[in-house]
Amino acid sequence: MAGSSKIALEFHPLTDDRWNDYAALFGKRGACGGCWCMWWRQTAKEYEASKGDRNRRKMKKLVGSGEVPGIIAYHDGEPVGWCAVAPRSEYPRLSRSRILKPVDDRPVWSIVCLFVAKSHRSMGVSSALIGAAVEFVRERGGSTVEAYPVEPKKDRMPDVFAFHGLAVSYSRAGFTEVVRRSETRPVMRYDIET
Repeated sequence: MAGSSKIALEFHPLTDDRWNDYAALFGKRGACGGCWCMWWRQTAKEYEASKGDRNRRKMKKLVGSGEVPGIIAYHDGEPVGWCAVAPRSEYPRLSRSRILKPVDDRPVWSIVCLFVAKSHRSMGVSSALIGAAVEFVRERGGSTVEAYPVEPKKDRMPDVFAFHGLAVSYSRAGFTEVVRRSETRPVMRYDIET
């Protein structure tokens, strides 16, 4: 499986002792518009009411409970990337999506968000995070990792709209497309060999 980057990276699960690294990576704005990676975990109404500091507190409470909502990438000891990965059931908004509804009844883990510090973009961090996410799921006994990337019609799209990751990055990491219900949104999977 691919997943290499142009720089040396380490990966660690987001646990309570790494909260400050996560907060530093996301900054005051919570990565993008106060999201704090809570968008998929809430209804639209809940999310709108929680933008910003409320979402930060919700994520901090989740991490403080012992749940591990994803992994952080580090370069030279500094947090430079984030990948949200968890069992699909933890992201109720996916089931309500016409485009991203379940493909079948297989239990899958879902990658719903990638965030890379501006200073480390275009260095292969996303692809490496995807590979690390597969290993994270493997270590927890999961057998299938699912992702919902974008495949833009143009060569380049604004970074803010690419938080799901690009389909090409998932392909490089060994994911294959299983269904496409929208021209620009394939559903891709990686089956973990046991």
